[in-house]
Amino acid sequence: MDLLQLPAMAPWRLDQPGNGKMFGVLVVAAPDGTVGYLRGFSGMVAGTWTIDGWAPPAYDVAARDAVWIPGEAELYDLGADDDARTARSRELLPAIQKTYRFTNALGEVRALRDLFAPKEPPGGAGDCAAPKLLAHAYAQGLRPLALAEFWWGAPPRTGDRRGGSFYPACQGKCPPILAHMLRGLPADPPPLFGAAAIAESEPAVVYEDEHLVIVNKPCGLLSVPGRSGLLRDSVSTRLRARYPDATGQLVVHRLDLDTSGLLLAAKDTTTFSALQRLFSLREIAKRYVAWLDGHVQDDEGVIDFPMRMDVDDRPRQIHDPVHGKAAVTTWQVLARADGRTKVAFTPHTGRTHQLRVHASNPIGLDAPIVGDRLYGRAAPEYGERLMLHAESLAFTHPVSGVELRVTSPVPF
Repeated sequence: MDLLQLPAMAPWRLDQPGNGKMFGVLVVAAPDGTVGYLRGFSGMVAGTWTIDGWAPPAYDVAARDAVWIPGEAELYDLGADDDARTARSRELLPAIQKTYRFTNALGEVRALRDLFAPKEPPGGAGDCAAPKLLAHAYAQGLRPLALAEFWWGAPPRTGDRRGGSFYPACQGKCPPILAHMLRGLPADPPPLFGAAAIAESEPAVVYEDEHLVIVNKPCGLLSVPGRSGLLRDSVSTRLRARYPDATGQLVVHRLDLDTSGLLLAAKDTTTFSALQRLFSLREIAKRYVAWLDGHVQDDEGVIDFPMRMDVDDRPRQIHDPVHGKAAVTTWQVLARADGRTKVAFTPHTGRTHQLRVHASNPIGLDAPIVGDRLYGRAAPEYGERLMLHAESLAFTHPVSGVELRVTSPVPF
């Protein structure tokens, strides 16, 4: 049975809005060396957890039924009392999570709640395609060899998945589970982005006076140190070493790790506060240039839709008309070539990944930035960078009152 026959199998179509889903394929080896594959899907399909020929759920069916069947009846009896239903659902969740146990290649078994302790596991943890496939492989005495997960069907309402594109495991639900389940296998460690060697001369100074400095950040260098403490090298730490007498936080705004271009820093706390105020009042004009993976039909326009962090898959950002914050970008086509479109972006708000999401989302330009490992159509080719560059900054100097406009040549 072919994977793409699933829509015809059930009264539920993947091509309908909101019905797309993550699928996974796990290549496995039997004890006799025979190589084959298993297939799985995240969550449920057509209201059911189990379909013949697909990896079953990772929970103990009998144990879960003992919790969920009477619990579901209780929720039904609560009727339209949404507050009571929500409270009871939260009470049932820990009991349901206790029915999940995961094995690894060494035969070690861990409970779901233990893997996330001391934190609470998020809802849906253990139901993604990857944990289900690995659990099924171990249960059948098969050795996992290679795993891939991809989205199929209509994009989700948040617009952050594309049919036929491969995606890594989500960051909210899967890392503790997969770290355990992959023990005993020759698996590569997760990539540590931002650890690449960057020349000591970087970032190059583009403009400097006694109050502020503007540098040209290279692709691959963090703006500030990483939160985990594993990555300390950054524009901020390098400027701190160059300007030991500087006070305050130095870096006034940030560029993504993979974005290159102009970055503004202050040498003293007074200038830092003044520049931050200019940003908050939207009195600093920024212009970016990017190559997009796709043909953009119109020549210019405005993208305006709210965004927020995807709490289940940080640092990804998603469209959310209810809880998102305003995000506005104007854009203009500069060139078209070989199925790609070169555009100039002017952001009027400063949301995380704003330009990357506005480019890739179907209600934006529906054309991700070339080389985007988070929002692109496919993983970047080896050595391919994110083609997004902060080309210019324009503002009134907070001390001298001089109108400054600084530019940096686009490197692609």
